[in-house]
Amino acid sequence: MNGPFLHFYKKVRVNFWHALFYLFCRCTLALGFIVAGYVKIIGERFASGLDIRHPMGAYLEALHHTEFYYPFIGVSQILAGILLVIRRTALLGALLYFPIIVNIWVLSWAVRFEGSLVTSTLMVLANLYILLYNYDRLKFMLPFSEKALNYIPRISLNEAEKRNAAGKQVSFRYNLNLASLKSPLVSKKFPWGFLLVVIVTFVITVFASNRLFELMPRNNYYDCVSRLEKRTPEKAGFDFCNCIHNQGKTLDTCLEEYEAVKAKN
Repeated sequence: MNGPFLHFYKKVRVNFWHALFYLFCRCTLALGFIVAGYVKIIGERFASGLDIRHPMGAYLEALHHTEFYYPFIGVSQILAGILLVIRRTALLGALLYFPIIVNIWVLSWAVRFEGSLVTSTLMVLANLYILLYNYDRLKFMLPFSEKALNYIPRISLNEAEKRNAAGKQVSFRYNLNLASLKSPLVSKKFPWGFLLVVIVTFVITVFASNRLFELMPRNNYYDCVSRLEKRTPEKAGFDFCNCIHNQGKTLDTCLEEYEAVKAKN
């Protein structure tokens, strides 16, 4: 496992396009958390347009009333975002970011909240990419044998070019600039296979978020009833939407009532 992975990892770390994707993941993740964190710090309820009778709306309303805990989450999100933007602290930011976004991801799927089913899943995957991109530093936290825990600090691109001229191949770090674009040590080969994996992952995520569950509360009653699947019994489906958005019952209760009505038909 280590052999093929390390071979692939070394190719990734010297590839210009992977570095560009790495920067894209850092910036987009940072932007998402900085915006969300700012909303919490100023005391506004996140997704304020979502009714409290919605499962996610009820959760966010309760979270909004947790006094200093609510802005504390906001500060943590902004801190993780800022650390991600700074190149030297990107790994620290990704480590702080990961448990927060995994919690949001699990919550989104648990309450079937369509507002973040796709985005939270993609954010988790982007965060994992950032962590794996820094595998050479992260591996010390993993249960590997001591022989695998050799860390050789990466040198600058200029120093690497000098050593390469002397016939030495070394691990190097570089910034996305004109010098790295011109350097023969930085691979410009476009990773078509990786792009295909990204596209397939995106399509599967979007498809799963819309088709995995037979019923979803959606964001409001109109969306709920207008997007009932053909496989859903009409009366049972309408009763489920009414149960969530008008009666304000829990998701589990509404699902139980749905199954009971469905069984009678």
